Amino acid sequence: MDFGDNIGRSRMLPPLPERMRPMTLDDYVGQKHLVGEGAVIHEMVSSDSLKSFILWGPPGVGKTTLARIIARTLDREFYTLSAVSAGVKDVRDVIDKARTESIFSMAHSPVLFIDEIHRFNKAQQDALLGAVEEGVVTLIGATTENPSFEVITPLLSRCQVFVLKPLEKDDLDTLLRRAITKDTILRTRRFDIRETEALFRYSGGDARKLLNIIDLLASTFRNEETVVIDNSTVTARLNEHLSVYDKGGEMHYDIISAFIKSIRGSDPNAAVYWLARMLNGGEDPLFIARRLCILASEDIGLANPNAMLLANACFNTVHNIGMPEARIPLSETAIYLASSPKSNSAYLAIDKAMARAKDTQDAPVPLYLRNAPTKLMEDLGYSDGYKYAHDYPGHWTDLEFLPENMSGEVFYEPADNRREAEARERLSGMWPKYYK
Repeated sequence: MDFGDNIGRSRMLPPLPERMRPMTLDDYVGQKHLVGEGAVIHEMVSSDSLKSFILWGPPGVGKTTLARIIARTLDREFYTLSAVSAGVKDVRDVIDKARTESIFSMAHSPVLFIDEIHRFNKAQQDALLGAVEEGVVTLIGATTENPSFEVITPLLSRCQVFVLKPLEKDDLDTLLRRAITKDTILRTRRFDIRETEALFRYSGGDARKLLNIIDLLASTFRNEETVVIDNSTVTARLNEHLSVYDKGGEMHYDIISAFIKSIRGSDPNAAVYWLARMLNGGEDPLFIARRLCILASEDIGLANPNAMLLANACFNTVHNIGMPEARIPLSETAIYLASSPKSNSAYLAIDKAMARAKDTQDAPVPLYLRNAPTKLMEDLGYSDGYKYAHDYPGHWTDLEFLPENMSGEVFYEPADNRREAEARERLSGMWPKYYK
């Protein structure tokens, strides 16, 4: 069955995410912790007391949409720049325009929206800083990366950072029902929604991705046919039309996932291939380097502590030299990490310990482990009974270091690799009750 003509016709229309872009906060789906009644952004808009802020969250959760809604609701002039393509001159041109217009207007400062603000270099951010300080513009930045890594401290100190979350199942369901009943095109079609697990799974909490999938599914059925949404249909149609589904670089997070999983799976060839795909596609090399730092501790950890050192050196080198040379340390590090022995024991240990600590926040520190800087503390028994490890053979003495009601609990389990086998042997000599 040939669906090509139907797909071609749908591509002449604005994409469904554009057709369904909300215009007011009431229509905005998700992020209730920010835009719900009484939440911080809702209160900013209600009181018309907008301050500069940065929206940090994954793609497709409504960062750009939210900025546009705020500017429209407050009747502010709206300027937008993409950090990928804008230079210092573009920043200064927008600021000069805003400054000139403010001379002839008593209205509030315009909104300057900067997408992917983490990609602005220091010179670009410095050019922006004065205008934000003076109130010439109200800045709304959007980023998928932790802004504390790349946004300069003076600018970050003048902006609140709001964290946006992937959309929940109920949010995705709302978007689905709204699209098929409100969209001018889809509301003329018949839908049979049988299952949504695959649809929501492929969307990954990304509204834009969800709507693109719905748009694609509808285009693969003839107009007179009922559009069936179930798990097998969604999976099959996406596999048939992957290039259509990947509108606007939607595979960005799929490829970084393949890259990380290839390294975790100890395949240096696949790791270099996915690395090349990202670099050829213009991916930010620092984004890749950060992921390598995370992987070095999460997936290699104590099996090879040098992995973290190399990953951190790679990040610094990439930051210093940039592309195209940055491809070489990235390749070197990816190959090294993929070829290294693996262990997630430190990752498992801290997660287990944090979960236990959450349940035992009121567990007292044993008196003999407490410091005794004052005479009163000494009289109360602080530090009494503590044994200084270096005073004993092997620099070790049998002493309980956990709270009394947690004695004997084990959080760290050495993994099956040479380095941690040595650690287990040493620990078993000191703590035979816990390590054998």
